Amino acid sequence: MMVNEKKKTGLENEQIESVRLKYVKLGYHYLVSHALYLSLIITLFCLLILTHPSTFASQEMFLLTISMGFLAAIYSTRRPRRNVYLLNFACFKPGKDTMVSKELFLQLCNDSEYFTPESLGFLKKILERSGLGERTYGSTALMQIPVIKTMTEARNETETVMFGAIDEVLGKTGVKPGDIGILVVNSSLFNPSPSLADTIVNHYKLRQSIVTYNLGGMGCSAGIISIDLAKQLLQVHGDSYALVVSTENLTYNWYKGNNRAMLVTNCLFRVGGAAVLLSNRSSDRCHSKYELVRTLLTHTGADDRSHSCVYQQEDETNEVGVLLSKDLMVVAGEALKANITALGPSVLPISEQLLFLARLFLRKTLKKKIVKPYVPDFKLAFEHFCIHAGGRSVLDELEKSLGLLPMQMEPSRMTLYRFGNTSSSSVWYEIAYLEAKGRMKKRDRVWQIGFGSGFKCNSCVWRALKQIDATVEMNPWMDEIHEFPVEVPLK
Repeated sequence: MMVNEKKKTGLENEQIESVRLKYVKLGYHYLVSHALYLSLIITLFCLLILTHPSTFASQEMFLLTISMGFLAAIYSTRRPRRNVYLLNFACFKPGKDTMVSKELFLQLCNDSEYFTPESLGFLKKILERSGLGERTYGSTALMQIPVIKTMTEARNETETVMFGAIDEVLGKTGVKPGDIGILVVNSSLFNPSPSLADTIVNHYKLRQSIVTYNLGGMGCSAGIISIDLAKQLLQVHGDSYALVVSTENLTYNWYKGNNRAMLVTNCLFRVGGAAVLLSNRSSDRCHSKYELVRTLLTHTGADDRSHSCVYQQEDETNEVGVLLSKDLMVVAGEALKANITALGPSVLPISEQLLFLARLFLRKTLKKKIVKPYVPDFKLAFEHFCIHAGGRSVLDELEKSLGLLPMQMEPSRMTLYRFGNTSSSSVWYEIAYLEAKGRMKKRDRVWQIGFGSGFKCNSCVWRALKQIDATVEMNPWMDEIHEFPVEVPLK
């Protein structure tokens, strides 16, 4: 009995100590974060004393000095760039007739007669561990026997997704197609001619002076690349709207072979897409959802292993597919490390930067094995994390690497479960999830992280301009958000 009481007392002491350390760190963070403001106040106070009119030869000299300081302060705070605002966005939600359960998916694969029994067993194993649920969406063409893998069907799939998302975002914002001055479209593996951007221009009869870009072959991180490109264009153009459309095509990229490294994409990818409307008009700030704070693109393609870890090629029977190498997780980890090292100084509080520099100095002066590298606490920089829902193993690794809590991983895991890997648009389904849950508050900071072939790790940081009430508008989660989160079993 005494032993149990001692154990209980020991656990209570450990919990108390843990709480104390937590508050010590929070106190340290608060003190360091506000030290700059405190120092500035003290400095200004000292300057006011030193520059009292009595110390000057004349009253005019004092007023001239104050005026020059005031003008210098105004000039230093002026930013040459234009702010970029996110008016609204829309995520495409396919019809129930294209909903595909795991059982239906495996049945379609079996009936197609493309795959060997060994490959079917492998597909089943991947699906069970994928983190996908029973209500993801496939393309109409792939649900036929035999599969209709044609240019016409591929166009139909992509146009349905793009037009559905664009119609919704235009309806939400009230912006007319003729007012759009910039269009950026990304689809990694389906790039017909005329381009998808041209197709949108034709369908919506956009103006002749519109600036259009069509990004292809850039993988699942292309959505953030598109935002970065639109941002740069908006910062040098006059008042304008920019439409960014992110999607991927399943029909034209269905793999019909039996190479296991290529079969994984068949299991993970599903139909989806998003349309985002941006503005550089200062008058749009008051009715925009978010302000763009930062974009950062990291490309590790100079390394051969990074370049080839996600590679489109023919297999032994000349069937085209996308090969995922065993180095993918290692490459992704290295790209993430490079990205957050560059991003950290611009988003982390000073307290975390000091801890990082101190640990880095110790590792340089002492043996690296003795001093472990310091992983900054990004939970102090962001309220929400939207990590590309590429697969369960990717999310598990990032949760561990960034030290995130289950609730912070929830948008990514639930997006993977409900919609599967929708490529570059997945980060928008994740923000939609946060909005539907009512978690997006004014001034909240959101970090979108995208990974893609090449290899690339890209970041996009947003700040909410108001508390988001998604109940007043369309959202792909709204009619079922009460069902989430769900427990995803690990098999």
